[in-house]
Amino acid sequence: MQETKPTRVRYLILLMLFLVTTINYADRATIAIAGSSLQKDLGIDAVTLGYIFSAFGWAYVAGQIPGGWLLDRFGSKKIYALSIFTWSLFTVLQGYVGEFGVSTAVVALFMLRFLVGLAEAPSFPGNARIVAAWFPTAERGTASAIFNSAQYFATVLFAPLMGWIVYRFGWQHVFIVMGVVGIVFSLVWLKVIHSPRQHPMINEAEFNHIAANGAMVDMDQDKGKGKKTDGPKWDYIRQLLTNRMMLGVYLGQYCINGITYFFLTWFPVYLVQERGMTILKAGFIASLPAICGFIGGVLGGVISDYLLRKGHSLTFARKAPIIAGLLVSSSIVACNYVDIEWMVVGFMALAFFGKGVGALGWAVVSDTSPKQIAGLSGGLFNTFGNLASITTPIVIGYIISSTGSFKWALVFVGCNALMAVFSYLVIVGPIKRVVLKEPSARDDQLSSLSEAKS
Repeated sequence: MQETKPTRVRYLILLMLFLVTTINYADRATIAIAGSSLQKDLGIDAVTLGYIFSAFGWAYVAGQIPGGWLLDRFGSKKIYALSIFTWSLFTVLQGYVGEFGVSTAVVALFMLRFLVGLAEAPSFPGNARIVAAWFPTAERGTASAIFNSAQYFATVLFAPLMGWIVYRFGWQHVFIVMGVVGIVFSLVWLKVIHSPRQHPMINEAEFNHIAANGAMVDMDQDKGKGKKTDGPKWDYIRQLLTNRMMLGVYLGQYCINGITYFFLTWFPVYLVQERGMTILKAGFIASLPAICGFIGGVLGGVISDYLLRKGHSLTFARKAPIIAGLLVSSSIVACNYVDIEWMVVGFMALAFFGKGVGALGWAVVSDTSPKQIAGLSGGLFNTFGNLASITTPIVIGYIISSTGSFKWALVFVGCNALMAVFSYLVIVGPIKRVVLKEPSARDDQLSSLSEAKS
């Protein structure tokens, strides 16, 4: 590395995180875009479709802590690349479930969605680790907001495309196209992603800048070469689970993800079945709220880091956009009181914009995670948050089945926004990095015995 004008390699890394998260969420949304046509072809009811929607969440939640542990033990680059490749392969295979009988197809689709969720488990903890390693504290909110906003960009970019594919070629082809895109990207990832100390494009000036301002540049040192390090001790999980601030953050993320998974699963079905749109039109309409969510997502991070640079506390800089955004997001309930199509889309867009502004949970995780378990901390956070990927599709499925409409489903989504506000206002308290106590010698002996048995 040479002492010259600082390079900007961290922005290339952020671009890669943005792109991979776009593909990640597009693969999650394939089932939503295909859902109405798939439901008709397979002859399944709303409750069954809700369970199929939830299959991703069961495995995604179960894989969070193991995924975070793998990231901490072996580093972000290889574990994340393997994750991208495998979830994309399982996405491709979903395109062939129609070759079976109806009952077999439903089971196969559930299992493949389950495997996609398991393979995607390391993705967001990996994003948080990479941001913590590459970005100074004062840039971390914006960086986290940008990669997180890719979930909206995925809908903007791919919902119209996937809607057209379903309309023109059939729902099966959506899975094949998106899966192939991910497989190709996994190869690009291996070429571009490195830790700060090992990246061939970074110079000394940029390295010193990020290292001196809070970036955990040695987080993955030597792990990229396959060297094993001591895995995080299980007592660390207990410490995180007994920390009031972290419990508040976990509850808040669960509620925020309840909003996310309505849009990722039932929203296109809502447009088709409740509002009478064609799947082609629904694909395009679904992109409009997503554009607003993308703008809100980036804006939330920019505002948060601006407040931090202006001298406000980390607590205020993170909480203010979160609380304000989620209050705006509760406006989704207003869709129950309007019948004009553009007003429905307008309130959905406003709700998604607010949710985007308030979705700063990953910035908070990067701010609070201890260095030695950054991946595990992110995995635990994502475990709680993505319980909503299980409960939201199922709860909404039962609401629709029992009431025959989406009205109470939208009330349910709005209540999630208000509960997240309560969590950050009342439970979280001051935001600061968690300092872990080292486990006792007895705990270390138990941990060693457990590893020896395994």
